[in-house]
Amino acid sequence: MKDFIKLSNVKKTYKVGEIEFNALDGVSFEIPKGEFVVILGPSGAGKSTLLNILGGMDDVTSGNVVIDGENIENYDKNELASYRAENVGFIFQFYNILPTLTVRENVDIVKDIVKKPKGTMEILKGVGLSKHADKFPNQLSGGEQQRVSIARAIAKNPKILLCDEPTGALDSKTGVEVLKLLKKQCDANNGENTVIIVTHNAQIAEIADRVIRLKNGKIESNTINKHPKEIDEVVW
Repeated sequence: MKDFIKLSNVKKTYKVGEIEFNALDGVSFEIPKGEFVVILGPSGAGKSTLLNILGGMDDVTSGNVVIDGENIENYDKNELASYRAENVGFIFQFYNILPTLTVRENVDIVKDIVKKPKGTMEILKGVGLSKHADKFPNQLSGGEQQRVSIARAIAKNPKILLCDEPTGALDSKTGVEVLKLLKKQCDANNGENTVIIVTHNAQIAEIADRVIRLKNGKIESNTINKHPKEIDEVVW
């Protein structure tokens, strides 16, 4: 299968005064389309930096980031904005939904930035929130707010869903529900969607198609999981 995502010798260096810090230090890997990928590593490993680069929110110091045959490091600001809008969905640990908008309005907002969004009520039904469409975020539980975040991301119908510790602020039961929604999104559209989760939680790696381990800005391993577990099989 042709690689959908290909990183080649990616470095990201930050300067603090006279000191240089390599958040990513020569990262290279390939991911085929349709995989459910977990990038695993401790705090400070470079996971969020890597996710921001894949999402076009940050650039590299050196190296190439090729997505679906396009080197996004050659994009200008307008092209990057289009790439983020049309191709990428983001899910964060702390939801990032708008408190002054209802659930329906938080999902509807993507209609202003993408050409072919999915239907809002169809998406809300899929994540179990259709009965809460007219509620505000402060009327929802943490797990329900995270489902709003997921609904908004998948309403864009993105090729890539990037998730930064999506279960980190949730209890284990709610976290399992969220992972099921993410896996469902990965399996949608005849395997056209790719889901990447960055986390320090090794249990999530048990359900992944591929596990990339990152430490001190370097790839420790890139392993295909030949027998990923079903989510309900994992002891959470």
